[in-house]
Amino acid sequence: MTRSICAVVAVLILLAGVCLAADKVSDDTLYNQVLLKLAGDPVVKGGALKVEVKNGVVTLSGTVDEQRQKDKATKLTKKVKGVRQVVNNIEIKKSTDQ
Repeated sequence: MTRSICAVVAVLILLAGVCLAADKVSDDTLYNQVLLKLAGDPVVKGGALKVEVKNGVVTLSGTVDEQRQKDKATKLTKKVKGVRQVVNNIEIKKSTDQ
């Protein structure tokens, strides 16, 4: 009886792992989806931003004019299905006004 229960639990764990793996989106797909979201947004205007993806972790870099653009880039990236984490290394351009 104990062996049967252990066998059932092992099968359930295995099935859960297979189901989770099936939902995983490839890094290449995430890369393309994030780039499209950023480039198409009128606030971010993200065509010049750099995007790197590794195991669902997206790293953003480059420069923008305002803090709100940096914040929106993070928000848009987090909305992409399959993104596990966002590392935002985007820098704000320094103003040349003195």
